[in-house]
Amino acid sequence: MAKLSVSLACCDYDRTKALFDGRVGIEGCDVNPVIIEPEEAFHRAFRDQEFDITEISLSSHTMTTSRGENPYVAIPAFVSRVFRHSGIYIRTDRGIGKPEDLAGRTIGIPEYQITANVWIRGLLQDEYGVDPASIDWRRGGTEQPGRNERAPIKLPPEIRIQQIPADRSLSQMLEAGELDAVFSARAPSCLRRGAPNVGRLFPDYRRVEQAYFERTGIFPIMHMIGIRRSLAEQHPWLAVSVYKAFLEAKEICTRQIGDIGQLWAHLPWAAAEYEDTVRLMGRDYWSYGVAENHKTLDTLARYSFEQHLSARRVAVEELFAPSTLELSKI
Repeated sequence: MAKLSVSLACCDYDRTKALFDGRVGIEGCDVNPVIIEPEEAFHRAFRDQEFDITEISLSSHTMTTSRGENPYVAIPAFVSRVFRHSGIYIRTDRGIGKPEDLAGRTIGIPEYQITANVWIRGLLQDEYGVDPASIDWRRGGTEQPGRNERAPIKLPPEIRIQQIPADRSLSQMLEAGELDAVFSARAPSCLRRGAPNVGRLFPDYRRVEQAYFERTGIFPIMHMIGIRRSLAEQHPWLAVSVYKAFLEAKEICTRQIGDIGQLWAHLPWAAAEYEDTVRLMGRDYWSYGVAENHKTLDTLARYSFEQHLSARRVAVEELFAPSTLELSKI
């Protein structure tokens, strides 16, 4: 029987690299791989459904699933996870010394729906009592002017959000003092250049994020892998085959990063960092699978509903192909 020809769009992470260099294949498939930045993959997937298998935003996937409008179904391969206390960038000359000081401020965001910002708003409300409705939001590209939402959103009147001028970026406005803060997955260039009066709310974000994990057990999920729904329904075996491939690629990466005999990352103490992480978070700290990540996924689903992105509270199981719900390590 001929193999199924599929396109695969994903970032070339260390945990996905084996899928791109040929060490790992997808059972039953002839794969056309496309190495792509996540933001581009999301826009092309959610707007035009260009790819058969693609990296997708957890937030946008949850939101569109709640509306019954999602052309993709996910597998529980979480290719991007990032603690997001590091993503709060502030003017240091505005008296913002603690999270509570963000209430009532004017804050820039690339998109209201991006997963990083859903996590930031959620943890600020859960842990510090900062209500998103207390903030004046300004939306636009962090570096490139003109950015808007990748999928339509409809927010209630109490959420005040305005588009910034089409010729401005959030980084420019933060540096110029036109914003009090920016929430972004990527550090704005004004911070990287050392612009005056621009810094992080949590300069020692590693310590704060470690404490957050010890307190909550949550390692925030950003992106997972989606399969075109029509394709997954036509080929019921496909979801498990794709999941197995991503799991194998991640396990290759995990073995390498802990190898002190030869360093696979260009960091002198990469193996020591791996050992420290295992001590804090456990050996399978970057786990795949629904059961292993149910609390994290359910927390994001709650945030999405509370922040008026999801039309209803989505159950975790709705996000994934049914055949993958019971899978962890195969």
